[in-house]
Amino acid sequence: IPLSSLDRRVVFRSTDKVESPHFSPDDSALYFNRNGRIHRLPLDAGAVPETIDTGFARKCSTTHAISPDGTTLLFEDLTSGKSLMYLMPLRGGEPRPVGVPGPAFGHGWSPDGKTLAYCAEREGNYDIYTVPVEVGLETRLTTDSGIDSGCDYTPDGKWIYFHTPRTGRVQIWRMQPDGSNQEPVTNDDFENWFPHPSANGEWIVFLSSKVKPDTGHPPEGDYLLRLL
Repeated sequence: IPLSSLDRRVVFRSTDKVESPHFSPDDSALYFNRNGRIHRLPLDAGAVPETIDTGFARKCSTTHAISPDGTTLLFEDLTSGKSLMYLMPLRGGEPRPVGVPGPAFGHGWSPDGKTLAYCAEREGNYDIYTVPVEVGLETRLTTDSGIDSGCDYTPDGKWIYFHTPRTGRVQIWRMQPDGSNQEPVTNDDFENWFPHPSANGEWIVFLSSKVKPDTGHPPEGDYLLRLL
């Protein structure tokens, strides 16, 4: 959907569940999850999806993110029985584990490509963490009892946007990269999920619904895409 016209164009249809479409950094393709695999869809007319070689990882799930330089894919996989994060070349190859325990769900890269932002379960609570790409100790950013997730950096690296149910409904919040200055961004009658800042730093886009969740993930139902 171009923001200039809002003319929708269908580029792929499937009877399977298709999740987490991301543009490649050069805008030439979409990367998405389907049936436990990651696919690349060139945006040329008539193109069909290509299955990415993910090595042993054949149960790729829900979320992934592309590094700012366009070379590396962060994704999660359930082959081990627990959701673990991995890194691999964007075009495919043998995954290498991110050195943090699962379950962990990768959502964002810092603009300099040195830090990952993710949601993880620790001692029964789901919060947002960061960890250096080149192996290091994770840093816990949120401590609320609800499921904080959907974290993504702004292009200038000054904020991390996320969703949280801490005020009753799931709403969009933001914080600085060290976890300080946590503040609400939305406060309305919708349940608001998975904020993504635009590449030019002017907008966020997120999912909105009146459907009440019973887990930490958006339930089945009708959704709006909203810009703020």
